[in-house]
Amino acid sequence: MNQKLNTYNNDWYSPGKSKLTLLTWYCFNAIFLNSYLIPFSAFKIFILKLFGAQIGKGVVIKPKVNIKYPWKLIIGNYSWIGEEVWIDNLDMVSIGKNCCLSQGSFLLCGNHNYKKSTFDLMVGPIKLKDGSWIGAKATVCPGITLEENSILTVGSIATKNLEPNGIYSGNPAIKIKNRIINE
Repeated sequence: MNQKLNTYNNDWYSPGKSKLTLLTWYCFNAIFLNSYLIPFSAFKIFILKLFGAQIGKGVVIKPKVNIKYPWKLIIGNYSWIGEEVWIDNLDMVSIGKNCCLSQGSFLLCGNHNYKKSTFDLMVGPIKLKDGSWIGAKATVCPGITLEENSILTVGSIATKNLEPNGIYSGNPAIKIKNRIINE
């Protein structure tokens, strides 16, 4: 059987807001977050909270960040969101305290079922627990949890949950060693 994109139907999925809210958010995202116009984290955080994001204190958000739906986003205290990070949160994304999303990293909450000819949309939440770190240009796939202090190295792809204090590398990412944090 062949893939039949003309039969694709994701009517079951709802972003949870009206079309007017979506349009307004897309404009705000393009102007204030996914640009270099506003370099200040405080203003970006204000905009995100205005649209329903839950954001802790001391959060840093760099320029050119793209967030699909702020009302499906939680960021804990003192976490950093680097330049050109893309949070494609079709489902909830929860980022714990003291997490780092390095430049160009990608949180991907949606994918398609390649086993079905209708190419059905599949979504899953992403959870980054306290102290986890996503390296530059790394990708976290739908339904994945990074446990406390885990690291996904530069350019790697997390297709399975990462254990606490584990350092993971590759595509798909595999554990290469344990993280030791010196006080």
